[in-house]
Amino acid sequence: MIERLIPPHPAHVLSCGRGVEALVLAILDGDHALYKVGRRLEERGMVELLQPGLARASLHDYRLGHILDALFAANLNRVFGAIALKALEVYAIPTPWLHQDTTTIALYGAYADEPRAPEVPRPAYGHSKDGRDDLKQVRLSLGVSGDGGLPLRVGIRDGNWSDSVETPLAIQECLTLGLEGVRGIVADSTHVQGVWAHSTFLCAVGYCIPGVVKAERITNH
Repeated sequence: MIERLIPPHPAHVLSCGRGVEALVLAILDGDHALYKVGRRLEERGMVELLQPGLARASLHDYRLGHILDALFAANLNRVFGAIALKALEVYAIPTPWLHQDTTTIALYGAYADEPRAPEVPRPAYGHSKDGRDDLKQVRLSLGVSGDGGLPLRVGIRDGNWSDSVETPLAIQECLTLGLEGVRGIVADSTHVQGVWAHSTFLCAVGYCIPGVVKAERITNH
């Protein structure tokens, strides 16, 4: 799937698809620092399983960094969405309700203000969901299927981005996926203000706050 979106280059021993697979395996193993990926997978006997003839030396941090850059250049949402939709097709997962929430990712380093592309999230101080108000952060917005928790959409926002602003954008992105049979989105009560303030975006989308109100169809006002 990834290699259809980012075709392999003949000069690269490690393709983007296999590189992403290596990163996922390293993350699941609990240690995903780029310079440790090759060593960790070699210790687990996984390098040869990734790609016939692949050597640990090909899983160096410079190449893995290039793969991350290539994913960003190809549009992360496009890549992520294509993989999610393929998983829905293969495993026939129903998606009547999408579950939406956000979290923060703390960052270490200076991250000085500098010119950037509009789509690049800006590290900033904000309300930290893991109690690290002393660190700059970015905000991760994730929408998953109610059945199985399959990630269907992801958004990376500025560090001081608000949940009340995020909700209408998340709903728009969910609708853009074009999933069949979607009845609405489930989220907690911190998202309510943004929903009602921007209800023009929510025509024919249900919005449910567990334990607070029943799900109902929201009409365009």
